[in-house]
Amino acid sequence: MKRSFLALAALTASAGAMAQSSVIVFGVADVSVAHISTSSKSVSGLANGGNSSSRLGFRGVEDLGGGLKAGFWLEGSLSVDDGTAAGFKFDRRSTVSLMGNFGEVRLGRDKTPAYQNLETFHAFGDTGMGGINGHNLISSSAAGTAEGSNPKRVSNGISYLLPKLGGVYGQVTHSFGEQSSNSSLASNTGLRLGYANGPVNMAAAYKIARGGSAATGVDYKTFNIGASYEFGVVTPMLLLASERGNNKRVDLYSVGVKMPLGAGELRAAYSWYKDKKQSDAGSQRLALGYGYKLSKRTEIYAAVARMSNDDKASRKLGSSLSPTPVVGKSMTGYEIGLRHNF
Repeated sequence: MKRSFLALAALTASAGAMAQSSVIVFGVADVSVAHISTSSKSVSGLANGGNSSSRLGFRGVEDLGGGLKAGFWLEGSLSVDDGTAAGFKFDRRSTVSLMGNFGEVRLGRDKTPAYQNLETFHAFGDTGMGGINGHNLISSSAAGTAEGSNPKRVSNGISYLLPKLGGVYGQVTHSFGEQSSNSSLASNTGLRLGYANGPVNMAAAYKIARGGSAATGVDYKTFNIGASYEFGVVTPMLLLASERGNNKRVDLYSVGVKMPLGAGELRAAYSWYKDKKQSDAGSQRLALGYGYKLSKRTEIYAAVARMSNDDKASRKLGSSLSPTPVVGKSMTGYEIGLRHNF
C-alpha cells in the first residue's frame, strides 16, 4: 500500500512537471538544384539552404511562476544535400534564458545584434543565391577574432533583450574573449535598437569586435541601419552598412522588394559593395526570385543572381555551391529548390 502511494505521488509530480514545461523539436530541410558559372569555370549540383539554412533544433520553456520563465535553445546546422551528420554540434545557437516582465537575459552562443539587421532588411535574407552575404565585409579571418571582422554569431556571450515596449525592441550583447586579464582580444560588444508597429519596421545596430594581436590590438567597428514598409501589395526595404578597422573600410548599400504574387512571393534585390580604401575593388549583385507556397510549411522556390566584380574584387554568390571566385571575374547563378519547415 505504501509503495503504491509513493508510485502515485511520483507519477503525479512527474505529470505536474511535464505540464509546466515542454520541449519542442524543430528544424528546416532545404536543398536546391543549382548552377553557377564564371568566365573560366562552372559548377552544377545540389546546394544546401537556398531559401533558409537547414537546421535541427530543440527548445523549451518552463513557467517558474510569478511571470518568470526559464528557457533553452539548442540549434545546429544540417547539410541536406549530402546528409552530413558527423561532428554535429549546436553551432547556430546554444543558449539558456531567464525571461519576465523585465525582458530576457540570454547566455551562450547566438546571433549578433548587427547581423540580425542584415537578414531582416534584405529580400533574400542571408542564404542562397540571392542572399546578401553582408557579414565580414573586411575579412572572414580577421586576425585575433574568432569568426571574422563582423561574424554572424558569437560564443561565450551574454545578452539582454528589451521587453515589449509598444513597438520598440532592442538587444545588447557582449561576448567574452576569455583571454588573460590584460587582454581584450576576440571580445565582441554590440547593440541593436528598433521600432516595429503595423507596416513599418526599422532598426539600427553597432558593434565592436576586438582583434589583432596581444601586442597590437585592432577594433573592427560595424554600423548598419535598415527599414521596411509593408504597403500590402509591395514591401520595399533599404539597408546601409559599414565595416571599418585595420585601415580598411567597406560599405554596403542594398535596396529590395517583396511582393505577393499568386500563392507565393516575388523577391528582388540590388546590393552594392564599395571598398573605400582601395579603388576598383567594389562589386554589384542583382537577384530575382520567387517562392511558391505549397502549404504553410513547404515552399518551392527559384532564384537567379549575378555578382559583377571590379578588377580587384573577388566576391562570390551566397550559394553553398559557389566556387572559389577569381579576382576581377563575375559570377552568374540560378537555383530551383524545396524548403520544408518542421
